[in-house]
Amino acid sequence: MSGPRDMIIGAIVFPRALARLSFLAMLLAANGAQAQSCQEDFQKLTAKRMAGIEALNNIGKAGKGKMDPEAACPAARRLVAIETEMMNYLAKNKEWCNIPDHVVDGFKEARGKTQGFASQACDAAAKVKQMRDQAAAGGGGMMAPPKLPAGPL
Repeated sequence: MSGPRDMIIGAIVFPRALARLSFLAMLLAANGAQAQSCQEDFQKLTAKRMAGIEALNNIGKAGKGKMDPEAACPAARRLVAIETEMMNYLAKNKEWCNIPDHVVDGFKEARGKTQGFASQACDAAAKVKQMRDQAAAGGGGMMAPPKLPAGPL
């Protein structure tokens, strides 16, 4: 079940980010000149991440709530790459930017969930491709494509 802070991606709920990212932005803003650099860097990374989430949302909307695994796989992989970049930034600049451990840990957990979704999307895309190849080779009619998981990541 999604709550007021959850982010919906197609039929997938992305609990997390906005509250944590807002908290991190406020925390960084409170720490002076060094935080200015941290905040600017993190805002750029956050904008990239939000664009990745929006891309997945658009795939879900285009499928009327059903995620097309062949379209979702590369978009989810891009989102994982962006979140990995963000996680590495947080880990590298934790002390400099005064980022609390729980924020870093929470982001690692969130990235793990995104990584799990990407894995499932890519596995489903591979199955769709395999079924399409079998049908093209005369292996029978094409079966229904596998479903991506629904619900919270």
